[in-house]
Amino acid sequence: MNQILIIDDDPAIQILLKRTLHNQGYEVAVASNGEDGLEQARRLRPALVICDWIMPRMNGLEVCRQVKATPELSTTMFILLTSLGSVEDRVKGLDAGADDFLCKPIEMAELKARVRAGLRLHQLSQDLQHQKQLLEMELAEAAEYVRSILPDQVKEPPVTIDTRFIPSRQLGGDGFDYYWLDAEHLVIYLLDAAGHGLRAALPTLSVLNLLKSQALPKINYYQPSDVLSGLNQTFQMTQRNDKYFTIWYGVYNLVKRQLRYASAGHPPAVLISGYPDSSVEVKRLKTIGLPVGMFPEANYVDECCEIPETSTLYIFSDGIYEINQSDGTIWGLEPFVKLLADCRDKKGCHLDQVLNSLHAVNPKDYFDDDLSLLEINFD
Repeated sequence: MNQILIIDDDPAIQILLKRTLHNQGYEVAVASNGEDGLEQARRLRPALVICDWIMPRMNGLEVCRQVKATPELSTTMFILLTSLGSVEDRVKGLDAGADDFLCKPIEMAELKARVRAGLRLHQLSQDLQHQKQLLEMELAEAAEYVRSILPDQVKEPPVTIDTRFIPSRQLGGDGFDYYWLDAEHLVIYLLDAAGHGLRAALPTLSVLNLLKSQALPKINYYQPSDVLSGLNQTFQMTQRNDKYFTIWYGVYNLVKRQLRYASAGHPPAVLISGYPDSSVEVKRLKTIGLPVGMFPEANYVDECCEIPETSTLYIFSDGIYEINQSDGTIWGLEPFVKLLADCRDKKGCHLDQVLNSLHAVNPKDYFDDDLSLLEINFD
């Protein structure tokens, strides 16, 4: 049964409202002042509050503000009972959070109609809140699934891999994977679908599953450009689907210590060689190529580089360096690459230290875009 709370310092008004609403089948509670009314509201969590505007100590506006500031009362409707009829007064009431007004002297038919309307809105708000909770649960399950298909860390040489994945929302458009094609060839890739949330996560999941199962027909998975061409033919944008994605894809030959790679509109991977306390060499590994899905005739090319001993390869999405600053600028790729090089100079510097530095340059307590970072160490 919907419960209604009446807050009024006039006993006659209390009796009138309580009797009328009780006769309509509602459960009614009464408070004689703002403090007691606020305490009862927090304890009873009524569907609707009818509160007098002018009361000693705590008036109706303050009661309304505090009720609306209480998360547990987010769906409670609030009707201000007032003899003040000016537009300015109604603006004050609306600014305080009031949902409706009831003017004195009270007209019973109007009272009943406004209560019915308020309770309908309360029920609608509760239904929406319930649906929101169900959706959040489903998104949490989907996010857990995304994390479950991402690969585990590789802790045993000759190649060790560490990763970090921070979606800007519960679901993100970043995805990555690495696995051995055979005993000598290691595949490593990272993709970033346009947009955020579920619409970005769905194509990312499709690509991850397709590549993991090697289900692209007539594709040489040892040749990165061939893989990107196959993805581009499979995931073309249409009038119903405007999604595209960038990707960096590499195949490492363990015996030859060679990395063959291709990219499609993706940020460069960064290869850092050299020992700490010595000269550090930084290479940016990127090829020319449009994002996957934009044009069917897009071409992709391979490049190859040698991997010196004790080298580290970083692969990442652009959310890791496109960080909006307080002055309106973007932090940028250059300082991020410098951060990685400086990290190389520090013994024992790992991805947690890199992320701590990113949080330090991010003025917000969250990232505007999905953030993924792979650290591949070659012995």
